[in-house]
Amino acid sequence: MAASRTSSSALFPAPELPAAALGALGVGGVALPPVPPRLPGQGRVERAWAVLGGVADPEVPALSVTDLGLVREVTEVADGLHVVVTPTYSGCPATEVIEASIRQALEADGLGPVQVSQRRSPAWTTDWISDAGRERLRAYGIAPPGRCGEAGAAPAEQPVRIVARGVACPHCGSAQTERLSAFGATACKALYRCLSCREPFEHFKPI
Repeated sequence: MAASRTSSSALFPAPELPAAALGALGVGGVALPPVPPRLPGQGRVERAWAVLGGVADPEVPALSVTDLGLVREVTEVADGLHVVVTPTYSGCPATEVIEASIRQALEADGLGPVQVSQRRSPAWTTDWISDAGRERLRAYGIAPPGRCGEAGAAPAEQPVRIVARGVACPHCGSAQTERLSAFGATACKALYRCLSCREPFEHFKPI
């Protein structure tokens, strides 16, 4: 991909949709919650978080960018809003379209202009996926990741300590599953098969 110099925006074109429509898309039977209406007296930062909850991740559109924990900070600045994001990994081809979608959604809601910057330390971890996001993954047919760090530890202090345990089938809940491949449709997922219902599924690998 690097040799062909194909841009990430070509691989994942940003959707030309108003912010209110971003949460209405149903993918694989799973829809993001609709963007709530603006409340009287609602602050710009509070409103921004509500809007971002309807911005879908381009690789796993059943999740929002806030479900994944990609948005680390939203602050009000003199000329608009500043949003800090942490990519899932350096070089992720979806990063550009995520940033473009964030700007588009917030500006469509009248919250612009919007600056988006990246923060790479501490590195993103699957522990940042919200509980609601884990349930949406399961409903989408992807087994959610297990927890990596010690309970209560800050991300920067969390050791890479993955507890080995069976991956439950997101379709029938059986723990009788087997891994078919270390990689699924994307590098962050592995391919599994349930030995009970015989359905294949992907597992979002914990990191």
